[in-house]
Amino acid sequence: MHLQTAPEIEIIEEQEEETELEPLYRVIIHNDDVTPMDFVVHVLKTFFYLSNPKAAEIMLTAHVYGTAYVQTLSKTEAEKRINKAHFAAGLEGYPLHFSIEPE
Repeated sequence: MHLQTAPEIEIIEEQEEETELEPLYRVIIHNDDVTPMDFVVHVLKTFFYLSNPKAAEIMLTAHVYGTAYVQTLSKTEAEKRINKAHFAAGLEGYPLHFSIEPE
């Protein structure tokens, strides 16, 4: 009878990498005299996942004061949503504009 020896198995423990959270940014919507109010509400609901009352409130705030705070997101997510919103507005020929600022 011949006994085989098992191959040596090296156990590698996974090390959890400490990932830094992305800095947060405030998304700001800017008023313009061209983009229809209902389109602004649609964009806020579609790309920023806001309820209809909240989107309408933000739209009216921007309309009255020139700008309004939309929400706080990571820089990557804020840029992604803003790009989608700008693209949708551009397709319709509207100059709707969002910006971000550090939290």
